[in-house]
Amino acid sequence: MARMTRAESQAQTRGTLVATASELFLKDGYAATSLEKVADEAGFSKGAVYSNFRNKDELCLAVVDAIREGQAHKLAQALEGAATLDKMLEGFQRWADETIGDVGWTVFEVEFSTRARQDESLRRELAERNAAIRNAAALLLGAHALAFGITLPMPAADCATALLSLGVGLGVQRAIDPGVGVDVLPSVIRLLAGR
Repeated sequence: MARMTRAESQAQTRGTLVATASELFLKDGYAATSLEKVADEAGFSKGAVYSNFRNKDELCLAVVDAIREGQAHKLAQALEGAATLDKMLEGFQRWADETIGDVGWTVFEVEFSTRARQDESLRRELAERNAAIRNAAALLLGAHALAFGITLPMPAADCATALLSLGVGLGVQRAIDPGVGVDVLPSVIRLLAGR
Protein backbone atom coordinates (compact mmCIF):
# COMPACT_ATOMS: atom_id res chain seq x y z
CA MET A 1 0.00 0.00 0.00
CA ALA A 2 1.39 3.39 -1.02
CA ARG A 3 2.05 6.00 1.61
CA MET A 4 -0.28 8.98 1.71
CA THR A 5 1.06 12.27 0.50
CA ARG A 6 1.18 15.17 2.93
CA ALA A 7 -1.87 16.70 1.22
CA GLU A 8 -3.81 13.41 1.46
CA SER A 9 -2.88 13.04 5.12
CA GLN A 10 -3.94 16.60 5.89
CA ALA A 11 -7.23 16.12 4.01
CA GLN A 12 -7.89 12.94 5.99
CA THR A 13 -7.09 14.70 9.28
CA ARG A 14 -9.32 17.61 8.31
CA GLY A 15 -12.16 15.24 7.39
CA THR A 16 -11.84 13.41 10.70
CA LEU A 17 -11.86 16.68 12.63
CA VAL A 18 -14.99 17.90 10.79
CA ALA A 19 -16.79 14.58 11.34
CA THR A 20 -15.86 14.55 15.03
CA ALA A 21 -16.80 18.21 15.50
CA SER A 22 -20.13 17.55 13.75
CA GLU A 23 -20.97 14.80 16.22
CA LEU A 24 -19.98 16.93 19.20
CA PHE A 25 -21.68 20.13 18.02
CA LEU A 26 -24.90 18.23 17.32
CA LYS A 27 -24.76 16.38 20.65
CA ASP A 28 -23.48 19.09 23.00
CA GLY A 29 -23.94 22.37 21.10
CA TYR A 30 -21.53 25.02 19.87
CA ALA A 31 -20.64 26.69 23.18
CA ALA A 32 -20.11 23.45 25.11
CA THR A 33 -17.79 21.96 22.48
CA SER A 34 -14.18 23.06 22.87
CA LEU A 35 -11.40 22.61 20.33
CA GLU A 36 -9.58 20.50 22.94
CA LYS A 37 -12.56 18.15 23.13
CA VAL A 38 -12.73 17.86 19.34
CA ALA A 39 -9.01 17.11 19.18
CA ASP A 40 -9.20 14.52 21.98
CA GLU A 41 -12.25 12.76 20.52
CA ALA A 42 -10.65 12.70 17.05
CA GLY A 43 -7.39 11.35 18.44
CA PHE A 44 -5.28 14.38 17.53
CA SER A 45 -3.48 17.17 19.33
CA LYS A 46 -4.98 20.63 19.59
CA GLY A 47 -2.17 21.68 17.23
CA ALA A 48 -3.66 19.44 14.54
CA VAL A 49 -6.89 21.39 14.84
CA TYR A 50 -5.07 24.72 14.48
CA SER A 51 -3.06 23.47 11.50
CA ASN A 52 -6.37 22.86 9.69
CA PHE A 53 -8.61 25.64 11.07
CA ARG A 54 -7.82 29.17 12.24
CA ASN A 55 -10.27 28.94 15.11
CA LYS A 56 -13.45 27.32 16.39
CA ASP A 57 -15.65 29.43 14.12
CA GLU A 58 -13.81 28.29 10.99
CA LEU A 59 -14.18 24.67 12.10
CA CYS A 60 -17.85 25.36 12.78
CA LEU A 61 -18.35 26.78 9.27
CA ALA A 62 -16.83 23.58 7.86
CA VAL A 63 -19.30 21.59 9.99
CA VAL A 64 -22.21 23.73 8.74
CA ASP A 65 -21.06 23.07 5.16
CA ALA A 66 -20.78 19.32 5.77
CA ILE A 67 -24.19 19.04 7.43
CA ARG A 68 -25.93 21.06 4.75
CA GLU A 69 -24.20 19.14 1.96
CA GLY A 70 -25.33 15.89 3.57
CA GLN A 71 -28.91 17.15 3.84
CA ALA A 72 -28.88 18.35 0.21
CA HIS A 73 -27.75 14.87 -0.82
CA LYS A 74 -30.53 13.25 1.24
CA LEU A 75 -33.11 15.60 -0.28
CA ALA A 76 -31.87 14.85 -3.79
CA GLN A 77 -32.22 11.12 -3.05
CA ALA A 78 -35.75 11.66 -1.72
CA LEU A 79 -36.74 13.49 -4.92
CA GLU A 80 -34.94 11.14 -7.30
CA GLY A 81 -37.18 9.65 -9.94
CA ALA A 82 -40.19 11.83 -9.07
CA ALA A 83 -41.90 12.33 -12.43
CA THR A 84 -44.93 14.20 -11.13
CA LEU A 85 -45.47 17.06 -8.70
CA ASP A 86 -47.33 14.72 -6.32
CA LYS A 87 -44.44 12.20 -6.30
CA MET A 88 -41.95 15.00 -5.77
CA LEU A 89 -43.96 16.34 -2.82
CA GLU A 90 -44.22 12.83 -1.34
CA GLY A 91 -40.42 12.53 -1.43
CA PHE A 92 -40.02 16.03 -0.04
CA GLN A 93 -42.39 15.26 2.83
CA ARG A 94 -40.50 12.07 3.69
CA TRP A 95 -37.25 14.05 3.84
CA ALA A 96 -38.92 16.82 5.87
CA ASP A 97 -40.44 14.34 8.35
CA GLU A 98 -37.01 12.82 8.97
CA THR A 99 -35.03 16.04 8.99
CA ILE A 100 -36.87 19.21 9.96
CA GLY A 101 -36.81 19.62 13.70
CA ASP A 102 -33.82 17.39 14.35
CA VAL A 103 -33.01 18.76 17.80
CA GLY A 104 -29.23 18.63 17.48
CA TRP A 105 -29.11 20.25 14.07
CA THR A 106 -31.74 22.89 14.90
CA VAL A 107 -30.16 23.93 18.19
CA PHE A 108 -26.69 23.97 16.64
CA GLU A 109 -27.76 26.16 13.70
CA VAL A 110 -29.64 28.59 15.96
CA GLU A 111 -26.78 28.77 18.46
CA PHE A 112 -24.16 29.31 15.77
CA SER A 113 -26.30 31.91 13.99
CA THR A 114 -26.64 33.79 17.26
CA ARG A 115 -22.86 33.58 17.74
CA ALA A 116 -22.28 34.84 14.19
CA ARG A 117 -24.20 38.05 14.92
CA GLN A 118 -21.41 39.05 17.31
CA ASP A 119 -18.69 38.87 14.64
CA GLU A 120 -19.24 40.79 11.38
CA SER A 121 -16.84 38.65 9.35
CA LEU A 122 -18.44 35.43 10.57
CA ARG A 123 -21.92 36.86 10.02
CA ARG A 124 -21.01 37.62 6.39
CA GLU A 125 -19.61 34.10 5.90
CA LEU A 126 -22.81 32.54 7.20
CA ALA A 127 -24.98 34.99 5.24
CA GLU A 128 -23.16 34.00 2.03
CA ARG A 129 -23.81 30.34 2.73
CA ASN A 130 -27.48 31.04 3.44
CA ALA A 131 -27.75 33.06 0.21
CA ALA A 132 -26.26 30.14 -1.71
CA ILE A 133 -28.95 27.84 -0.29
CA ARG A 134 -31.70 30.31 -1.20
CA ASN A 135 -30.28 30.65 -4.72
CA ALA A 136 -30.08 26.89 -5.17
CA ALA A 137 -33.65 26.50 -3.90
CA ALA A 138 -34.82 29.25 -6.28
CA LEU A 139 -33.15 27.53 -9.24
CA LEU A 140 -34.72 24.21 -8.23
CA LEU A 141 -38.17 25.80 -7.82
CA GLY A 142 -37.87 27.60 -11.15
CA ALA A 143 -36.79 24.43 -12.95
CA HIS A 144 -39.59 22.36 -11.44
CA ALA A 145 -42.16 25.07 -12.15
CA LEU A 146 -41.09 25.03 -15.79
CA ALA A 147 -41.07 21.22 -15.95
CA PHE A 148 -44.54 20.93 -14.43
CA GLY A 149 -46.07 23.90 -16.28
CA ILE A 150 -46.55 25.95 -13.12
CA THR A 151 -46.70 29.73 -12.97
CA LEU A 152 -45.36 30.78 -9.58
CA PRO A 153 -47.30 33.60 -7.86
CA MET A 154 -44.06 35.49 -7.13
CA PRO A 155 -40.45 35.26 -8.27
CA ALA A 156 -38.77 31.91 -7.56
CA ALA A 157 -36.27 33.66 -5.27
CA ASP A 158 -39.12 34.96 -3.09
CA CYS A 159 -40.78 31.53 -3.06
CA ALA A 160 -37.46 30.00 -1.97
CA THR A 161 -37.03 32.55 0.82
CA ALA A 162 -40.58 31.92 2.05
CA LEU A 163 -40.22 28.13 2.01
CA LEU A 164 -36.80 28.14 3.69
CA SER A 165 -38.06 30.53 6.35
CA LEU A 166 -41.06 28.31 6.95
CA GLY A 167 -38.77 25.28 7.18
CA VAL A 168 -36.48 26.97 9.70
CA GLY A 169 -39.44 28.06 11.80
CA LEU A 170 -40.92 24.56 11.69
CA GLY A 171 -37.54 23.17 12.67
CA VAL A 172 -37.47 25.32 15.79
CA GLN A 173 -41.08 24.44 16.64
CA ARG A 174 -40.48 20.71 16.12
CA ALA A 175 -37.31 20.80 18.21
CA ILE A 176 -39.51 22.00 21.07
CA ASP A 177 -42.61 19.95 20.20
CA PRO A 178 -41.93 16.93 17.95
CA GLY A 179 -45.68 16.56 17.46
CA VAL A 180 -45.74 19.58 15.15
CA GLY A 181 -46.16 18.22 11.63
CA VAL A 182 -44.39 19.23 8.46
CA ASP A 183 -47.45 18.76 6.24
CA VAL A 184 -47.71 22.53 5.95
CA LEU A 185 -44.58 22.66 3.76
CA PRO A 186 -45.93 20.52 0.89
CA SER A 187 -49.27 22.29 1.33
CA VAL A 188 -47.62 25.68 0.83
CA ILE A 189 -45.77 24.36 -2.22
CA ARG A 190 -49.13 23.22 -3.62
CA LEU A 191 -50.55 26.70 -2.95
CA LEU A 192 -47.59 28.31 -4.70
CA ALA A 193 -48.14 25.89 -7.59
CA GLY A 194 -51.84 26.72 -7.72
CA ARG A 195 -52.76 23.07 -7.17
